[in-house]
Amino acid sequence: MGGSNKKIVVVGGGIGGLSAGIYGRLAGYDVEIYEKNPRAGGQCMGWDRRGCHIDNCIHWLTGTKKGTSLRKVWETVGALDEHTEFADCDSFYTSMVGDLRVTLWKDPDRTEKELLELSPEDGTEIKKFIQYVKYAMECEMPAEKPMDAMGIMDYIHMGASMANMPKVIKEYGSIDLQGMAERFKHPALKALFTDYLPKDYVASSFLVSYASIISGNGEIPKGGSLAMANRMVKRFQELGGKLYCNAPVARILIKNGRATGIETADRRTIWADYVISSVDTMELFANLIGKEYMDGKWKSCYGDMQKYPLFTSVQAAFMVGQEAYGGRGTVFFDCPSFEAGGRNIDRISVKSFEYEPGFAPAGKTVLQVNIPQFDKEYFYWKGLAREEYERRKDGVVKAIEERLVMRFPGLKGHMEFLDCWTPVTYERYCNAYHGAYMSFITRKGVKSFRARGIVKGVKNLYIASQWIMAPGGLPVAVTAGKFAVWRIAGKEKR
Repeated sequence: MGGSNKKIVVVGGGIGGLSAGIYGRLAGYDVEIYEKNPRAGGQCMGWDRRGCHIDNCIHWLTGTKKGTSLRKVWETVGALDEHTEFADCDSFYTSMVGDLRVTLWKDPDRTEKELLELSPEDGTEIKKFIQYVKYAMECEMPAEKPMDAMGIMDYIHMGASMANMPKVIKEYGSIDLQGMAERFKHPALKALFTDYLPKDYVASSFLVSYASIISGNGEIPKGGSLAMANRMVKRFQELGGKLYCNAPVARILIKNGRATGIETADRRTIWADYVISSVDTMELFANLIGKEYMDGKWKSCYGDMQKYPLFTSVQAAFMVGQEAYGGRGTVFFDCPSFEAGGRNIDRISVKSFEYEPGFAPAGKTVLQVNIPQFDKEYFYWKGLAREEYERRKDGVVKAIEERLVMRFPGLKGHMEFLDCWTPVTYERYCNAYHGAYMSFITRKGVKSFRARGIVKGVKNLYIASQWIMAPGGLPVAVTAGKFAVWRIAGKEKR
């Protein structure tokens, strides 16, 4: 390694940027990462409040199953190794309607049995759902090379390893979750299938998510998001990469149609042979290079919030007595209506971090409540003056607290507020477009978004961001980092 003297500068130290940095070092380049925040990790982040740790990101990590190509990527970047411990969770989540509880268990046969007992009249649809989830267990994200670089043999191999996926796409790829829920008669099942993801998400995505959980390809690494990001930072630095935090980038320098380096916010010029942008893509086009470089595909997606909506959330975290709560995992429940971001909310989800004893003092656990928000709610929060913003945030926290106590009366007197954050927090901290922490929602009848990770009209500039492929998230980010370097190394025949 080293000795090539060719230099890559990476803008943004999130998972995509760290991945690009690590693969860049492994390919023998000098690599420097510039990150605007005090620590690297981007949205894969956690922070401390009142002796507790709040985890922002990993609900489950796709690619944890040994032997898969994505697992190899996670191991290469240091996020996982053979000693990584995973949280002991036995379910995906639970939905409550009134006092009735329905759970998607990690064991699909247990789920099937429970759903059939609850609603025998939905038997045919229940059995079909479980069968197709088992088919979807074959679904694996390609992590060897970018899809646009795959040849006929790659596709044949991929088709053979996922022989049953076309059945899943045929049955569930042309309906959204709302449509899937309408196939069931029982109200608790209707709720179950529309709770976890936005209702207009294509249903096949949901089956793949649940399949990841049951196949062992969607575990939660112990220690959470920040610990995982820190392992990647350590790997990058051990390989000789240089990471500069508190170092925002003002623009990417382009000369004669070629990226030549960056200018930092404090007006320093850093020259490079290649630049990899790992920031939010709207930040790239709007601020770092200019919207004239945004091609038609990006423009049409960003310009059509109906076809390509985004989702984000308002979240609140509490420290609670473990005995007082007694619950496990993620639970959705209905509650008296309240307003968050101008949107009426009558169902919320609460996640317990009881599997992470280090996140709270002895006898306590962290509970986090997640309230979905979309483009419209982002504009609501964004439009508020500072004092009004704080006032309305406090109102949401109070409403959440009241509803948690209504649903779980044991919590009364055993809850302490830790923190609340909104779509605007994500924008401020990560320059996240509309506060989104995933890429465009894939809706039924709309082509799923995918871009190549290059910028038309600019040589030597590559994109390593979760935004280059729907639905985004950590697997897209980590492979995007690898693929950006794959393109550079391929160009130089390394």
